[in-house]
Amino acid sequence: MPSYNAGVLGATGAVGQKFIRLLENHPWFTVKALGASERSAGKSYREAANWIESTPMPELAAGMKVRSCKAEEFKDVDFVFSGLDSSVATEIEGEFAKAGIPVISNAKNFRTDPTVPLLIPEVNPDHIELIREQNFTKDGSGWIVTNPNCVVVPLVTTLKPLHEAFGIKSVILTSMQAISGAGYPGVPSLDILGNVIPLIGGEESKIHEEPLKLLAELKDGKLIHTDFPVQATATRVPVINGHLLTVTVGFEKSADAAEAEKLMRDWESPIADLGLPSAPPKPIKVHDDERYPQPRLHADSEQGMQTAVGRVRNANVLDITYVAMAHNTVRGAAGGAILNAELLVKKGFIS
Repeated sequence: MPSYNAGVLGATGAVGQKFIRLLENHPWFTVKALGASERSAGKSYREAANWIESTPMPELAAGMKVRSCKAEEFKDVDFVFSGLDSSVATEIEGEFAKAGIPVISNAKNFRTDPTVPLLIPEVNPDHIELIREQNFTKDGSGWIVTNPNCVVVPLVTTLKPLHEAFGIKSVILTSMQAISGAGYPGVPSLDILGNVIPLIGGEESKIHEEPLKLLAELKDGKLIHTDFPVQATATRVPVINGHLLTVTVGFEKSADAAEAEKLMRDWESPIADLGLPSAPPKPIKVHDDERYPQPRLHADSEQGMQTAVGRVRNANVLDITYVAMAHNTVRGAAGGAILNAELLVKKGFIS
């Protein structure tokens, strides 16, 4: 079994805590170093973190001394996971990459960089070859890989088999996003209790743009982006975990709901034979019960790494419509980044 030492940047935040919880018993990765802001540096993690996970703080992490997010303080790790806030991620992640420390990031800052893979392993594993086009270090030892926006993950996971078979002409969706996606302390209680907020600032532009990169063709070291319009409405709802989407799709080729549903049911993961510890055996679960999926019942399926689908129907506008849902802080954030790291190990980019 491979064994690697990992660091976590932004370790005291909501995504950083999720990294620490999910990595507690990981068979390949051991958390060696924790980084946070200067006000937390020098404290034990137990003192520095306001732990919000539903399981106890891992003892290994609790006793660790928190470090500043400076590359010279992370020389004892093989790579780092980044749960940094976007306000500081560009500078810090770039510093780590230039120091020869690979960065697997949940932040948005490098997602649009043409040489940085925006990665969902079941969707575009070949895009990791973009790493060879990066120039953070002369020897290629330092690089950055990102995972997508937490809505884009279930959206593109379900679009992938449909796009391969029928070609996508256009997409309209509404996201009903859980409050955990806003971090901690998140949305004020008087705003969200018994209410729906019909705007999440900055969210819709990511949903419009990121699918086109994820579904791009890699040719001669460059991505040829897909080109179809996506119209998104991003809302916040009083649900703890699990982003639910209603998706309506128009196809280039004629297809109906029965054909689309069968494709999603039968779709085989292209990484199924790699033995990645975090990979769900079936990336998509199509539910027969028309009341499903529901965040409370299905967000944790396959340890939170599976995308749930239901209500696949012929549409009165465009071709088909369906509901999709995934755990936003696991599959859409820390768990997705951990799966990215596992793929990068198998493909020889982490050694």
